Amino acid sequence: MSIRIDRLHPAVKHGAYSATAVLPGESQAEFEKLHRGLVAELIPSGVLEDDIVMTIARLVWRKQNLTTLRIAERAQSRRAKILREKEEDLEPARFISEEEAAEDREEWRQAERDADSEAQEELGESYEFVEIGSAATCGGLTSELEIQERLDAAIAKCLKQLLMVRGVKSITAASSSESPKRVTGPSKAA
Repeated sequence: MSIRIDRLHPAVKHGAYSATAVLPGESQAEFEKLHRGLVAELIPSGVLEDDIVMTIARLVWRKQNLTTLRIAERAQSRRAKILREKEEDLEPARFISEEEAAEDREEWRQAERDADSEAQEELGESYEFVEIGSAATCGGLTSELEIQERLDAAIAKCLKQLLMVRGVKSITAASSSESPKRVTGPSKAA
């Protein structure tokens, strides 16, 4: 599928959509309300805790809105079917001149444009999911969660190392802050 980047929604061009984000048709205000509720409940302190609570909010949001991914998959599937139907009307590949090949490529591009127009008309607002692509599918969600899991594991490893180093430093600091005690022997009585 070759969708021209200049026709895409700005958030899609810059990778802002992900399966755990607020997708078209979902309420940004409702997501923010959910996030504020989790912040009030979990009372995060610091950048890492804020990130964890935001991740929880995204995951709870996606769990509550799985239907959006199913709608997106149906929209993408319908667009693909329309494109296949348009492509079936074209002549099969054959040995042709460069000029004829250029004409064929233009016919294929026109078939894709026609499929996009038909899909846009048929799908209405759901067509935006076609533009988003795999990020708005269950497969995209699975892939994104696998990546997040790996990132979380790497962060946890770094936190573990940090806590270990801090522990060693605190032991070293505690032992060096204690001044050595002089042990004096018994005094000789005269």
